Amino acid sequence: MKAIDLKAEEKKRLIEGIQDFFYEERNEEIGIIAAEKALDFFLSGVGKLIYNKALDESKIWFSRRLEDISLDYELLYK
Repeated sequence: MKAIDLKAEEKKRLIEGIQDFFYEERNEEIGIIAAEKALDFFLSGVGKLIYNKALDESKIWFSRRLEDISLDYELLYK
């Protein structure tokens, strides 16, 4: 699976969020490189699972919408 491409601003915001998390939860200051490595780890490990879960949920949503459209179409018959 292809790695998730992030815009520079998105990546910067996530790295800052990781740094804030470590400071608030562990009272530990980590640098940009350590935060970036943590981000890369989670994107490669958890990213695929989240992506697949989102696909599963969107498939269910889309299937329900198709059922609604089919029912609406059947109601058009006289």
